[in-house]
Amino acid sequence: MNLMLGVGLWIGVGISVVLIIGIAIFMGIVPVKYWLKSIFSGAHVPASKLVGMKLRNVDMKLIVNAYINATKAGVKINISDLETHYMAGGNVERIVEALIIAQGAKINLSVANAKAIDLANRDILQAIQNCVTPVVITTPPITAVAGDGIELIVKVRITLHSDIEKLIGGAGEETILARVGEGVVTAVGSSKNHQMVLENPDSISKYVLSKGLDEGTSFEILSIDIADVDIGRNVGAKIQAERAEADVQIANARAEERRAMAIAAEQEMKAKTQEMQAKLLSAQSEIPRAISMAFKSGNIGVMDYYRMQNVQADTYMRNSIGDSKGGTNNQG
Repeated sequence: MNLMLGVGLWIGVGISVVLIIGIAIFMGIVPVKYWLKSIFSGAHVPASKLVGMKLRNVDMKLIVNAYINATKAGVKINISDLETHYMAGGNVERIVEALIIAQGAKINLSVANAKAIDLANRDILQAIQNCVTPVVITTPPITAVAGDGIELIVKVRITLHSDIEKLIGGAGEETILARVGEGVVTAVGSSKNHQMVLENPDSISKYVLSKGLDEGTSFEILSIDIADVDIGRNVGAKIQAERAEADVQIANARAEERRAMAIAAEQEMKAKTQEMQAKLLSAQSEIPRAISMAFKSGNIGVMDYYRMQNVQADTYMRNSIGDSKGGTNNQG
């Protein structure tokens, strides 16, 4: 009997020691703090999950707190989704907050889409907030010229609503601003004069809004409103003045070209005249020699020579008389 009591006592001591050792090992391996916190918060996280996160150096505090917040808000999400998103470099707190806001606002946002949007470096929280409360952006001053050449400076206010389904792969605000600017330039340019635009600026917003400029972007344009319209330069008059000045410069250049050509032609004529005079003088210098040769060869006599001299003298005298008469008539 005593032996049986002794054996039972040793067995009880052994079991107690095993339990103590087991509890010590459990508390040494399992993050008991977060495990108990998840249990009492109604968002139970299995101990094996916590051990795995500990071995993978995952921020357990961040993951557990985010999971508790999501569960309490009624968001259906798996603890593994949060862990994998954290390991992928995503912002766990942001996607949980976005999912909570989306559920409260009855916006259809899945966990997979939320994770993809966040990993695409898009501000998922801002996008959800823009779905709840539309965002208003204002374009920088847009310069456009009406049909009469008057420059108009337009500022446009755009009200946008985020489209969650197009947030991945959709263009951002910069594309919206660029397209609206292009539409304003086209609308103003198609107006006959600037007064029509000033009298009815709403025509610009209607024209731009009808073009479906939000296609392929992550936004839906709710409204486009003209914030301000100012009159700038008279571009048409400036262009005409510049064109007239260019025409004058072209005319001056052509006149200068003609003058240069005339000077060149005059110089050429002078050169030809001098050449002819030189040839004439050369020919005249050969006359006495030719006469001498004619005398020697007997082709001309002395009387013939004198008659030729008389004819030349008579011709010279007649020319002189004619010139003097012409001068007298001109003076009269």
